[in-house]
Amino acid sequence: MQGRRLWLLLPVVLTGIAVASWIWLREHSRTEPTANSAKSAIKAGPDAISYAQTAPQLAMIRAQPAPALAVPVADALAARVAYDEDATARLFAPVAGRIVALKVQPGDRVKAGQVLALIDAPDFGTARADLVKARADEERKRLADERARELGAGEGIALKDLEAARADYEAARGETARAMQRVRNLNPLSLAVDGQRVALTSPLAGVVTERNANPSLEVVPGSQSPLFVVTDPRRLWLLIDLPEKLLPVIKTEARVSVESDAYPGEAVDARIVQVGQTVDPNTRRVVARARIDNAQGKLLPEMFVRALVLQDSGRAVRVPNSSIVNSGICSYVFVETAPGRFERRQVELAVRGADSSYVARGLVADEKVVVSGALLLDAEFVAARKP
Repeated sequence: MQGRRLWLLLPVVLTGIAVASWIWLREHSRTEPTANSAKSAIKAGPDAISYAQTAPQLAMIRAQPAPALAVPVADALAARVAYDEDATARLFAPVAGRIVALKVQPGDRVKAGQVLALIDAPDFGTARADLVKARADEERKRLADERARELGAGEGIALKDLEAARADYEAARGETARAMQRVRNLNPLSLAVDGQRVALTSPLAGVVTERNANPSLEVVPGSQSPLFVVTDPRRLWLLIDLPEKLLPVIKTEARVSVESDAYPGEAVDARIVQVGQTVDPNTRRVVARARIDNAQGKLLPEMFVRALVLQDSGRAVRVPNSSIVNSGICSYVFVETAPGRFERRQVELAVRGADSSYVARGLVADEKVVVSGALLLDAEFVAARKP
């Protein structure tokens, strides 16, 4: 009977041993990585900390060189890229008619005087015919006036006939001038013509950025949309929205650094050429116009960009705000001095922006600053300093 009880208790004992073993293994698996993690950060000096090359923390830390740049007068300002109107031509129909031929496509590069389209214009053909007729009538009456003057008054012709010949000639000259002016009104750019067809040509060299002309399109003068827009893409304007408080410090000829989401990390130079004289009542902003050096053609009209108006002198190291750790009234960054070794530096900020800040003291240009994982390093640094 007693042996039977022992056999009944044996499964319970084995189950208890298994549960105890599982609990021990679970607790052991939890504490061992923690201990290894704590040991992976080693204090390497009063303001430095090092990690083994196999430390898992290194996967969460990223460092990159911090460049020295000109210091802006304020945080990045909203701006818009626009056509440089001094290097842009918007071409409208000079005369009513129908487009019979298109010679260019959007994106084509054209030369000054190159034909963009041919317009069949009956009104222009009629005006040219009237001009030819007026010139022929003027020539006929000029010859009549010369013959009358050669005969002379009182000899071979009456005085009234001489005066009539002179009056007819002057009237013919006036009619020729009127017909010529009508042709000029219908063809203000003195475009090349063939019969009643007018050649719409580009007045400047550039790129066709817009084309609203289609084959057989009926065109009339005074339409709202231009048939073609030709511009030099290397020359653009930058329209910057300035808050009122910056008006005393923004001057013409000030340098501007332009950044866009299309090309992160790349900046394009610009220079302010005009500061607006009125405040927009809705936005309370003043528009400043800058000229962009777009030699590489990366920026396009109507792009929204960020503009940094730079100070006249002085450079500082730019770091993203994710690199900065605040402790009380002091600011710190971590610099990677060797693989796995990080040094904490106290820095003095010249300008603090929304996305990045400029360090006046504490960093040297092109040092590798931690841009991701600075808070982790700060926590490890504090833990390593504890006894």
